[in-house]
Amino acid sequence: MKKPNKEAVAFSRHINDWLTVYVPTVQSSSAHTVKNHHDALSLFLHFITQVKGLDARTFSFKLLERQVIEEWILWLKNDRKNSSETCNNRLASIRAFIKYLSEKDVSLTYLACESAQIPRQRSVRKKVEGLSKNAVKALLNAPDTNTSTGRRDLVFLILMYGTAARIDEVLSMKIQHLHLHASKPYATIIGKGNKVRTLYLLPKVVAHLEKYIVEFHPTQLDPDSYVFYSRIKGTSTKMTQPAIAKRLHKYAAVANGECPEVPLNLHAHQIRHAKASHWLEDGMNIVQISFLLGHADVKTTMVYLDITTEQEEKALATIENEKDREIPKKWKKAPQSFAELCGLRVIK
Repeated sequence: MKKPNKEAVAFSRHINDWLTVYVPTVQSSSAHTVKNHHDALSLFLHFITQVKGLDARTFSFKLLERQVIEEWILWLKNDRKNSSETCNNRLASIRAFIKYLSEKDVSLTYLACESAQIPRQRSVRKKVEGLSKNAVKALLNAPDTNTSTGRRDLVFLILMYGTAARIDEVLSMKIQHLHLHASKPYATIIGKGNKVRTLYLLPKVVAHLEKYIVEFHPTQLDPDSYVFYSRIKGTSTKMTQPAIAKRLHKYAAVANGECPEVPLNLHAHQIRHAKASHWLEDGMNIVQISFLLGHADVKTTMVYLDITTEQEEKALATIENEKDREIPKKWKKAPQSFAELCGLRVIK
């Protein structure tokens, strides 16, 4: 490769910092998220070098302008035959990176504004296949508790269903995040964007966790050790999502024989969705469910659970009742200048 220009060097440095430092520590601890961002940027670089015929000598940040990104999205859709959902995921990754760039270099702020205006591809949202309570019961009966692996997997399933946590949230849980001897036992969950939330644990979950810790953490507890771990060459490491997926498929096949409602291609997210649906069936308010799921917006939960119009009205009424509307607004006045809109100091 011939000597790159200054913008290409800066671009590569920002990519490295974003993928290896910012995303894993600030945006998300999920390896899956990092991989998605990495794939999106790799495809974008492939597009500008192999399709548009540019290289590190001719690179310019102008290649991140709206017109080029829209051309890239169409290339993904038409040439690579990516689905609308995949195109939208790639677009989200590029937007996140450009936003990061704009925070590092104010002269690139316009790129973030442009990318935010790029419309998403229209797609039909795939409904998550639910699990009935009978299906969940059959699934929990599937692990062989005569083996240590079966006992571990049972506790993992009980914790996932009991908290409706995301799979990576459970896999990332460490001993220090469990508070089993508090007056009201709870677990601290580190969610997307490193957002922290507290989930209280029911007695059944606590009892299984206590037995599990005695068996799988028999020596003095290390607060930084993972609750669920794999042993590789004598070292305890974080369990991987593919390993859990393999176990779930095995138990789904067993549970399907007892309850045909258990899908053979079961994935972890269906357990989370099932618990949220069961909370709703049991009369829990949408706002409470939204908090427990770690959703930033209650409307996300409404879409997630296919909430009816009537249920949506009740939820919104809970968020803001008549008294709330009479409370004076506490947020700041609207920005009076473009500089304020950009979060900059107004120079007088």
